[in-house]
Amino acid sequence: MKVHPEEQTVFEVCLVVPKRKTKKEDATCDCVEVLENSFGKVGFIVERIDGVTDEFMKLAAPLEVLGKAAARLEMKKRTHIGMDLLFELDEVDAFVRQPDGSLFSWSERFRCYDHLIYGIVNENQSAVTLKCDEEEFQWKVGESLVRTLESKKIVKQIFPLHDEIRRKKLLGNWALNWWDLTGQPIDEVYSYFGAKIALYFAFLGMYTQWMLFPAALGLILQLVEFGSLRLLVLPIFFISIILWAIMFSQFWKRKNSALIARWQINYTFGGDPGYRLSGVDCTSLQVPVELIKDQEMDKRKEKEAFQKIEWFGRLRRVRNDAIVILSIICLQLPFELAYAHCYEVIQSDVIKFGLTVLYLFAIQYFTRLGAKMSVKLINCENYDNNEKRADSLVYKVFGLYFMQSYIGVFYHALLHRNFTTLRQVLVQRLLISEVLENVLENSLPYLKYSYRKYKVRSKKRREKGSPQGKILFTSRAEKEYLKPSYSASIGVELEDGLFDDCLELALQFGMIMMFASAFPLAFAFAALNNIAEIRTDALKLLAIYKRPFPRAATTIGAWLNIFQFLIVMSICTNCALLVWLYDQEGKWKIEPGLAAILVMEHVLLLLKFGFSRLVPEEPAWVKANRVKKAAQAQDIYSKQLLRTISGGEKALNNVKKTE
Repeated sequence: MKVHPEEQTVFEVCLVVPKRKTKKEDATCDCVEVLENSFGKVGFIVERIDGVTDEFMKLAAPLEVLGKAAARLEMKKRTHIGMDLLFELDEVDAFVRQPDGSLFSWSERFRCYDHLIYGIVNENQSAVTLKCDEEEFQWKVGESLVRTLESKKIVKQIFPLHDEIRRKKLLGNWALNWWDLTGQPIDEVYSYFGAKIALYFAFLGMYTQWMLFPAALGLILQLVEFGSLRLLVLPIFFISIILWAIMFSQFWKRKNSALIARWQINYTFGGDPGYRLSGVDCTSLQVPVELIKDQEMDKRKEKEAFQKIEWFGRLRRVRNDAIVILSIICLQLPFELAYAHCYEVIQSDVIKFGLTVLYLFAIQYFTRLGAKMSVKLINCENYDNNEKRADSLVYKVFGLYFMQSYIGVFYHALLHRNFTTLRQVLVQRLLISEVLENVLENSLPYLKYSYRKYKVRSKKRREKGSPQGKILFTSRAEKEYLKPSYSASIGVELEDGLFDDCLELALQFGMIMMFASAFPLAFAFAALNNIAEIRTDALKLLAIYKRPFPRAATTIGAWLNIFQFLIVMSICTNCALLVWLYDQEGKWKIEPGLAAILVMEHVLLLLKFGFSRLVPEEPAWVKANRVKKAAQAQDIYSKQLLRTISGGEKALNNVKKTE
């Protein structure tokens, strides 16, 4: 089996086990020795490293081992004719390689590692007695060895390892490459982190690049004194911004399609785990089939079973959505309005600034409390797969943050029509929220890492006979283990750390878009923040956090729908702002001003939905390649089917002649 230069065997997964307190006497019964030998039999290359208080077992899988695992998993991969076929180790040349030249993507490799690690079971006729220090336990027949050791707290953690060569390369040409403002090696990011993280950075890079246009317009409006023409310039700026946002969202869809085609990702990645019935996941087809077997149901009852599952699930989702909405209206809305009113009546700017800081800290606690409630509600809902459950979490949590972030701004803009106060609030929100968020999201993980190292050193010093002096962490695996995981602050079982990054981006987009007419300079603040965000987000993934677990994705998910919703909201809010701005200046009466703005609002809404029809979501070359490969696949299938039929007919004729 030919190995590509990019596929040299590297250690990619690490297991953490405690150091033994007593000397091992019988290696055949020692659970860690048994685990190491089992990994060797599977085909792993194993390296054991002693840490300060724990032991680390690094695993590397040669390409042949990964190929056999992929074949057992019946993994489908893209072939050169454009079809996704079951992987076969002997037909490697038929399958399309990744952008970096490797046969398997990071997501596929980790799936193979997971299968191999947890696939080690006791195939003996009886249970095996294992020892760990003074403790003995049974490894039962047919039971996974790693799961048994996890239940006994012997295997503490399994996590992906950074590839030091590729990590340093990405640090140089991506995280620390400040000269290229928005450029990123997206293909390398995809190969190293997987599709979901790569799509996020591709979206962030394109969003930041496109942001330079409204940022320039905002600077011009801020620096140039238009005088009486300002009342004419603001509507032009507003229309330009809305058209910019509409075009950006549509052209992102085109880029998304191009990236998915380039990375050879199938749109139907992964199987749907099906409906969730009585806490048990099963496929949507299995439930009615089992009912038919047990109760001898006819086709009509089978249809009724499907409908019952479907509609009860939908009603449960509607009920949960209603609970979230009512909680926002009854509990969060009064709190937000009270803060906005206090801010309006207080005269001192220093007190206002301090009030904003306290408010931002306090509201985080209440919002996270509501988000935890949303997670519990989602666990009771009936979704086809985890991606849809994650999307439901996004919608619910964004509703909470939408109220928290914007209701006070709406209060100043639409009720009091105080544009001076509105601009102050926007500046404080943008500066405090974004700067504070960037500082916290990069400093807190480092502080956690430093605290964990301190705890390990303290534990080692308390042990008898421990060496005096400074305790050093010499192993890269141990340093990676002590780093925090890249996980979401809410709904860890459904989302990873991208949830918080996407939420931050969506809230920023809503802030600058919905109040663009009141504060055009906000786009310049956002552009500068996003340029820094690209590098800081890359740096925290490469240097601050553990290497994230790969997650399959073909889009940025529900976040794109939220951006579309915010564009529609921006049309409405900016039209209202312009109405009150003109009325405040005394240039228009409210009636003709309102009529003119309403006409503009309806025209922009039509443009919003019409432009999506004008610009196709899929580039022509992607569609042409897809159609061409589908035709080739159909042609090959047709010829193969004809040969099969022809061969069957000949065999039948030979049998008849023999008879």
